[in-house]
Amino acid sequence: MAFMEKPPAGKVLLDDTVPLTAAIEASQSLQSHTEYIIRVQRGISVENSWQIVRRYSDFDLLNNSLQIAGLSLPLPPKKLIGNMDREFIAERQKGLQNYLNVITTNHILSNCELVKKFLDPNNYSANYTEIALQQVSMFFRSEPKWEVVEPLKDIGWRIRKKYFLMKIKNQPKERLVLSWADLGPDKYLSDKDFQCLIKLLPSCLHPYIYRVTFATANESSALLIRMFNEKGTLKDLIYKAKPKDPFLKKYCNPKKIQGLELQQIKTYGRQILEVLKFLHDKGFPYGHLHASNVMLDGDTCRLLDLENSLLGLPSFYRSYFSQFRKINTLESVDVHCFGHLLYEMTYGRPPDSVPVDSFPPAPSMAVVAVLESTLSCEACKNGMPTVSRLLQMPLFSDVLLTTSEKPQFKIPTKLKEALRIAKECIEKRLIEEQKQIHQHRRLTRAQSHHGSEEERKKRKILARKKSKRSALENSEEHSAKYSNSNNSGSGASSPLTSPSSPTPPSTSACTILNVNFRDICITSTSSTSTTTSSSLASCEHRGTCPALVPGCEWCEPRGLAQLHPEFPKRNFEESRNL
Repeated sequence: MAFMEKPPAGKVLLDDTVPLTAAIEASQSLQSHTEYIIRVQRGISVENSWQIVRRYSDFDLLNNSLQIAGLSLPLPPKKLIGNMDREFIAERQKGLQNYLNVITTNHILSNCELVKKFLDPNNYSANYTEIALQQVSMFFRSEPKWEVVEPLKDIGWRIRKKYFLMKIKNQPKERLVLSWADLGPDKYLSDKDFQCLIKLLPSCLHPYIYRVTFATANESSALLIRMFNEKGTLKDLIYKAKPKDPFLKKYCNPKKIQGLELQQIKTYGRQILEVLKFLHDKGFPYGHLHASNVMLDGDTCRLLDLENSLLGLPSFYRSYFSQFRKINTLESVDVHCFGHLLYEMTYGRPPDSVPVDSFPPAPSMAVVAVLESTLSCEACKNGMPTVSRLLQMPLFSDVLLTTSEKPQFKIPTKLKEALRIAKECIEKRLIEEQKQIHQHRRLTRAQSHHGSEEERKKRKILARKKSKRSALENSEEHSAKYSNSNNSGSGASSPLTSPSSPTPPSTSACTILNVNFRDICITSTSSTSTTTSSSLASCEHRGTCPALVPGCEWCEPRGLAQLHPEFPKRNFEESRNL
C-alpha cells in the first residue's frame, strides 16, 4: 500500500491545548497607520514567548472571521478622522487588549485555527486541509472503491484533524466520514506498534463504541473511516445543532440553552460509564471524553475517536485538569471529563469555570451528588472517584440496560504491554506539567502578596523598627566602651613627681590621665562652663608636669606640641582652659 509514503514536511509536535496569552507592549505610529507590538506567551514559561506586530485592520479581519461564532466580541470601533491622535491610540490600545483577553480566555475560540494563526503564525502557517487532501488522494490510489463527496470543513475543534464526507462507488447512497489526523505530543508507541493498534480498531465490537469501518496509519498520521450519522453527536442534540456545520457556529453561542430530561441523563450516563469501565479493564487508554465524541444512535450512546490516545493527541479538557495535581491518571481524567459531560447534559451548557463552587438547581439531587464528586473544589483537591464507584451511585445504579451485543476487543499481550508503557509516559508528562503549573501559581501568589499595599506598609514599619534598634545597639556599645575605659583608668596608680625632680612622668601614666581627662571633656559637653572649669581644676596632674613631655597627651594636645615643640606651658594652660 502506497498510502502516506512520506510524512508531511514541517510537522510540528505542539500541544495545541496549551493556552496562549497576549499583551500589547507598545504601539508605533507610521505615516498612515499605527502598529501594535504584542507579546504572546505559550503556557507559563516566560522563555516561551515571542513578539508579533498587528495593525487595527488585522484585528478587524480576525473579528470578521469570528462572526460565525455568533458572539458579540468587544472590538473597538473604527475611526477614519483623528485616528492618529496620541490619546485616541492609547484608548484604542486598551480596547484591543480587552479584545485579546476575551478571545484567549474563551475555551472554544482560543483553540480555533483562526486565533492560533493570528497569535502564532510561525507554528500555524501550514494549510492542514491541503495536507489532508494530499494524504487522502494518495490513499485513493490504492483503494479505488472510495470516493470523496465533499470536505466537512471545521466540523471539529482540532486544528490538525480534518474530515471528509465519503461514499462507496458501488453504494452511492451510503455516506461515510473519513477523518485524517496528524501525530500529537503524547505519541509514545513505536511506529510498528502504533500501526498495528490502529489497524486493530475495526475489530473492536461493543454496544457503546461507534464502529470503525476502515483504519490505516503510517509513522506520521492515521486515517479512519466510519459511517456518517445524520443525527450527529450528543453535543448536537444538546445544542440543537446540525452535524455538518462548523464547530464555532454550532457550539459557541447556542440560541436556546436547555438540558436533557432526567431519564436521558441517567441512561446516557450509564452507557458512557459502562464503556469507560470496559476500556479501563482492557488497559486501553482513552482520556478524550466530551459530548462531541459521543455519537447518538437512536437511544444509544456510542463512544468515538479511540484512536486519539494512540495518535498522542491532547484532550479537549486538558487545560482544565492540568490545574489539579490529583487528576494525574488517564482513569481519573476520564472521570473528570465525565463530570463536564454530565454538567452539559444537565444544564445545556458547559460550566463557567472549574472547580464549580455551587451548582444550579438540577432535575434531581442525585445528579448534583455526581457533579460534586467530579467537579467540586473538594473533588479536584482530593481526587476523583473510580468509574465503578460512579456506577454504584443512585443516579445510575437503577438504570437497566437492554443490549444483547457481546463486547469483543482482543489485544495481543505484546501490544498490551506497549499500551501500558505509553500510558505511563502520557501520565508522566501530565504530572510534570501539573508540577510546573503548581510552582508557577505559588510563585505568582507570593509575588502578588509581596507587592500588595498592606505588605509594603508592613515592610516600611519593620525597616523603621530595625533602624531604631540598630541605632540603640550602637549607642549602648559606645557607652559600654567608654565605661570600660573609665574603669581601667581609675584602677591604675600614677606616681606623683616632685616639681624639682628632673625625671618626667612616664608616658603610660599620662595616657591614663588623658583617658580621665577625655571622659571629663565628654561629660562637660552637656554641663555648664562653670562645671567644666571646676572639673579641670580638680585634675591631679594639673601643675605636676614641670615641662612639656613628649608623649604626654594631657599636657601636650595632639598636633599643638608637634607644630611648636617649645610652646610655653603658661600659654598652653590658658588655651586648655579656653
